[in-house]
Amino acid sequence: MLFALNANPDADHDALYQRVLTDDTTQVVPVPAYLDTLVTGVLTNQTELDAQIEQYLSTGWQLKRIAKTDLVILRLAFFEIDHVDDVPDRVAVNEALELAKNFSDDRSRRFINGVLAHTLDDSSAPQD
Repeated sequence: MLFALNANPDADHDALYQRVLTDDTTQVVPVPAYLDTLVTGVLTNQTELDAQIEQYLSTGWQLKRIAKTDLVILRLAFFEIDHVDDVPDRVAVNEALELAKNFSDDRSRRFINGVLAHTLDDSSAPQD
């Protein structure tokens, strides 16, 4: 869903939800509230999420160098970490790594793990 909307921001959200949720084109499936929260939240906060991701990239790296699938996974994880209080940060990271395992290659999974590990290190550091 987020990958499709990244490629075509003007796409019909309802039609995309249905394509994701069912193969039966005659059936309309209710959209789970949490799915809508994630999609809407990532899209609404994309600029903020991208700025956060950039903070954790190695020198010389830019967002445009990240594979689109990996960027979508990172945005989703950063959104859950920062905006979804009932999902522990480590769970958000594990979910992102599972997505990477299914939709990216091993190198991308390690990259995503490295970026997200730094966010966990920062979030667990004592605050002044």
